[in-house]
Amino acid sequence: MEGSLQQTIFDRITNQIIAAIDAGASDYIMPWHRTGTMLDCPTNAITGRAYRGLNVLTLWIDGESAGFSTGKWATYRQWSEHGAQVRKGERGAPVFFWQKRDSRHTEHDEGDDRRRLGFVARAFTVFNADQVDGALFEVPPVLSDDERNAQADAFVRKVGATILHGGDRAYYAPGPDQVQMPEFGQFKSGAAYYSTLAHELTHWSGAKHRLDRNLRNRFGSADYAMEELIAELGAAFTCARLGLQTEPRRDHAPYIASWLKALRDDSRAIFTAASKAQEAADFLAQTETSSP
Repeated sequence: MEGSLQQTIFDRITNQIIAAIDAGASDYIMPWHRTGTMLDCPTNAITGRAYRGLNVLTLWIDGESAGFSTGKWATYRQWSEHGAQVRKGERGAPVFFWQKRDSRHTEHDEGDDRRRLGFVARAFTVFNADQVDGALFEVPPVLSDDERNAQADAFVRKVGATILHGGDRAYYAPGPDQVQMPEFGQFKSGAAYYSTLAHELTHWSGAKHRLDRNLRNRFGSADYAMEELIAELGAAFTCARLGLQTEPRRDHAPYIASWLKALRDDSRAIFTAASKAQEAADFLAQTETSSP
């Protein structure tokens, strides 16, 4: 029963992601591209803890489609316990957390008890602050463009990757272990530059001597395309941490069909991609934090 419930959660969220990708495919706009509003990481309004991984992506999609002005969310019970009321008829958004499960089974042939430790997905429904009356909290001010750019430059310097500028292509070169970027002035906006750089730094994080991200045979013929999906999500997570916009990239058009096929073939694929992307974003942040 528990397994079928988990699969229902996987299927529901995967179908939501597929629909969002399909809806934006003609304009190369993916659900993780952030423009204008909802730039902050989705956060629990009561505990202050940021949502992570796939929950970030699904709450972005729900918030964008509903036109919410904030990334603050909480469960019905959390809102009520703090004197707020979810308005009648409001539809919540699903989030999930992995909890450790301790199960025991007996091997009669060997006469011993063996304990199997695993994880089970627990689903919750959360509501945005815009769906609630009486919610009292302060929304942090959005940084100005100049401040965001300065913050992003400082972040990148502390990450410590070798970044070269020149030419008209952005890519990570594994051999020399360096990121190649066009000059800043070649981009149409600062947001385009920083989101592209965050994408390439996500690739950089997967090197063998860093996270050793190996997708070989995980997605079959779509392995390379799924690494691009991880880099896209990782860039979105990093930009959200920095309060930066992300922008669609037309050069990713060839990957969209592969992403859709992989997601339709395996409802857990998006969970893997989001988990790897969150790991990369955390790695970049930890590298930045630990630098002198």
